[in-house]
Amino acid sequence: MSVNSYLQDLGSSLVLSSNEKSSITTSIDTIKSRLTTYFGEDVIDKIIFGSYTRETILPRKADENSDIDLMVVFKNPYSYKPQSFLNKLKNFAEAKYSTSEIHQSSPTIVLELNHIKFELVPTYTSYDQYYIPKNSSEWMYTNPNDFNNKLVECNKNNSYKIKPVVRLLKYWNIQKNSRDLCSYELESKIANEMTYSYISCTSYTDYLKSALGKLRTFYNSSKIDNAISKIDEALQNEQENYPYTAMSKIKEVFPEV
Repeated sequence: MSVNSYLQDLGSSLVLSSNEKSSITTSIDTIKSRLTTYFGEDVIDKIIFGSYTRETILPRKADENSDIDLMVVFKNPYSYKPQSFLNKLKNFAEAKYSTSEIHQSSPTIVLELNHIKFELVPTYTSYDQYYIPKNSSEWMYTNPNDFNNKLVECNKNNSYKIKPVVRLLKYWNIQKNSRDLCSYELESKIANEMTYSYISCTSYTDYLKSALGKLRTFYNSSKIDNAISKIDEALQNEQENYPYTAMSKIKEVFPEV
């Protein structure tokens, strides 16, 4: 197996299994139904967003902290602050999921189920624009589809290798970088900096080195330099016909799941 075929296979394995998808879909449907029952007309919409919708979420076997982001869109005629709705969501979770772990991780309510975590994000709309908590007392504008569309465009422009590369680097960030990079910032930086086709990039190693280089521009880390160095060493070992050494070297950066 070549270094690039190993990375391709690893990237493919870092997706949700059909069983995980089925369990998550069931949980999403159940939470949405219970929100309607509990809040009635006070909740006007429930919207899944984040890495799950972008297909860059990692399975629990690779990331025990994987979560699903759910915007709970409330009516807000009296301009309540975010904490008022965070309290409402915490009360909802405690009433409907009494045996689950529930806590506020500002500015969301985290609901931990057996197979996945949910982050419930209070939201309201004004003139068809969405607002989510900036903190417990301030709102900020968001458009969850904007970034999704940018990542889709970036992936399409780069031979559909960007999403697998994002998953590989999120996995590297967990395994080798102590989660020092925020997952969203990692995705955002890659999508924004690599939107257009990279003619010089054809293989997974090309794209990984390029993406790591983009991350280095705002996150100066010796671990990034080490990752690039290990990729180069693996490719050099492979070129010199030392396939086992090459595989050992690339697994130092991207271990098997």
